[in-house]
Amino acid sequence: MNSIPNKGLLAISSLTVLLALSACDRFGGTAVGERAATRTEQSARTAADETKSMGAAGVQKIDDATITSKVNAALAADKDLSAVKIDVDTKDGVVTLTGPAPTAEAAAKATKLAKDVKGVNSVNNQLTVKAG
Repeated sequence: MNSIPNKGLLAISSLTVLLALSACDRFGGTAVGERAATRTEQSARTAADETKSMGAAGVQKIDDATITSKVNAALAADKDLSAVKIDVDTKDGVVTLTGPAPTAEAAAKATKLAKDVKGVNSVNNQLTVKAG
């Protein structure tokens, strides 16, 4: 009768040893858990890099919005242009001005005000001079 419990204990011990050995890599001796941790770290680094690159695109959009706001503020602060409805659009640092201008001088002044805003690469002045 003693042999039956011993056989059960031997089977459990053998199974435990087999499971422990199967958790090791045959080539490098590293545990499967260690390889999984390394893969997880690599995936985390890749995700972080991708997030940074997406963030850079978001910063450009914020910069464009900031440029648009600053150009609008500069136009509103000018006595010759504050009453005029000038539309300001910015994409990749290029400001486009559209709408009416009371004079050619006012249109030129709008271009200069826009160019003076930090971050503006160029200004596309599509203002139309309206007499009146």
